[in-house]
This record gives sequence, C-alpha cells and structure tokens, in this order.
Amino acid sequence: MTQETLKDVQNYYGNVLESNEDLKTSACCISESPPEYLRSLISNVHETVQSKFYGCGSPIPAALEGCTVLDLGCGTGRDAYVLSQLVGENGSVIGLDMTTEQLSVANQYVGWHMDKFGYKQANVEFKHGYIEDLKQAGIQDSSIDLIISNCVINLSPAKESVFSEIIRVLKPGGELYFSDVFSGQRIPEHLKKDKVLYGECLSGAMYTEDFRRMMTRLAIPDTRVVNKRLLTLNDPELFKKAGMIDFYSMTIRAFKVGLEDICENFGHVAYYNGSIAQAPHQFMLDDHHVFKTGMPVPVCGNTANMLSGSRFGSHFTIEGDFSTHYGPFDCTTAPDTNEISNAGCC
Repeated sequence: MTQETLKDVQNYYGNVLESNEDLKTSACCISESPPEYLRSLISNVHETVQSKFYGCGSPIPAALEGCTVLDLGCGTGRDAYVLSQLVGENGSVIGLDMTTEQLSVANQYVGWHMDKFGYKQANVEFKHGYIEDLKQAGIQDSSIDLIISNCVINLSPAKESVFSEIIRVLKPGGELYFSDVFSGQRIPEHLKKDKVLYGECLSGAMYTEDFRRMMTRLAIPDTRVVNKRLLTLNDPELFKKAGMIDFYSMTIRAFKVGLEDICENFGHVAYYNGSIAQAPHQFMLDDHHVFKTGMPVPVCGNTANMLSGSRFGSHFTIEGDFSTHYGPFDCTTAPDTNEISNAGCC
C-alpha cells in the first residue's frame, strides 16, 4: 500500500473538494437516473450529506430487508443512509472511510436520519479505516451479506488487497455490488502520479481485462456488468493529459458462490416469482439477464448458482441440476456486445 497515495486522496476529498460542484470531470457524478424506488429514499437524506456525495452510480440492489451491509468508502454517508431504509430496523449498515472530514459529516447526522426514518435505535455505524485492511476495522470473516462501493476502489493503490478482503468478509452467497471507473487500456505510469487525475477517479482506474484476471485469481471468475457509460473529460487540461484513454463508469455485481470460468450449459431454467417488493414485474440481474415474472428463462450453471445460492434464492424457482452437461452456454443473445470481455459472463 502506498501511504503517499492514500494521503493525497485523503487531502483531495477532505480539503480540496468542498462539494461535488468542485469536480473537474463527470467521473464522480451520476448521469443516469436511479431506479424509481430509490428516488424517494434519496430525498430523505439530509441535503448537506448529499452535497458532498461523489459517487458515479447507484450501486444499491434490491431485496435487502434484514441484511448486514458494508459500504466501502462511505464518505459522508449518502448511500449508507439509503441502505438504512432498505435493510430496516432489523438490518444493519456499516460505513467505512479513511477521511475524517467526511466521517465527521456522516456521524453528525445519524440521529437526524434515524428520527426521519422513525427508527428507535440507529442501524447505521460509521468506522474509520482502510478498505485494503478490513480486519483492522474489525470486520470479521463471512459476516457481511452485501458489500457496496461507489467510485472508491479506483482510488486504492492496492486493489487486489481490497477485493481479497471483500471476499474474506462476505458470507457464502454474499454479494459485491459496486460502481467504479474502469479504462479500456492500462493507465501509463506517469499519469498515475498526477494527483488531480487520481483524485478525479481517472488515473487509478483499472483496465477491464486486468480486473477480470484479478477476480479469476481470487476465485470469482464470473462478474456481471449491470450498466456502463462512457465518461467525458470536460476540463481542457485533463483532456490534454488523458483524452486518449476511454474511461467508463460501470456498475458490477459479483457473488460468492460456486462459479466456472466460462458459462456452461446444464439445462437450467429460471423462473422469477415476482416476490421482490422493488421489482414486482421483472428482475434485472445484469445488462442481459432480465427475468419477467413467471416467464421461463434458460440460464447457465453460473447464473443458476448466483440466483439459487444468494439472498435471491427464495425469489426464484430453478429447474434442473448439474447431472448432465450440454457444453458451453450460448451467450450470443447478449443485446450489447460492447461490454468488457469477461470470460465468465453470459
């Protein structure tokens, strides 16, 4: 871990940026509208917390009632407070951040939000710590149902440590659901040393293929893209430095379940029961798996395991087993072929 890099990031988000209006690019800004069910929840978050929000997506999935959720790089707590409403009083949310200035704002409004949500006791806790070392922050093995992160992991100088820790603390069947900045090529070393480019979530971006290889090493060979958008470099100086690189804001989900490195066909068929409150008519797993309520959908073995072995198991009926193998699963029906090349993704 490069301590100098971490100090630079702490300074950028603790002192240089006063609000999200100070950002020089669209990297840490959400362009797409969040799902309808999230909009009212976001409106319940204090305006000061929202003004210091630097996320690039909406990495908040459905079906979270009673879950234990960890928000890596929680900042002032916007997503943590949204999650608080989704997990309910029987669930819990842990927000982790290394920037004391951000955490000070988050902690200042805990009571305000609990009153707003009508909770008798707080279900949100904010901790100071580093996403590269969750053990230091007291996060135990196999203790978390869901981990989210919103445009933070790119800022880490030790990304493999981050993902290794994520896998350690997730429960079997747990999920990582995160939004971050990725690149279509490896970032030149001299750009990684540019403090503004790094702080703007650009020069720390992972090359998509290196991300795929790393996750395969960590025994998660199949990650799924939920959405993807091309970023624009609005600042002329930043464009001059890095305009030759294609940067993307991507939301990705991954499950701690048994997975093969490519999609294999065992004849599984999945039916969505329509029982998730936020998705009564259809459920979107990723950018090319949309399950309409009651409609049979052929799926690969990996998808079958993701649905049946996670918290979504009670919301799906999966027919078939792994007794007969029919070869690779046909993934040619994906509607958008301009996504990251992911050897395990249908």
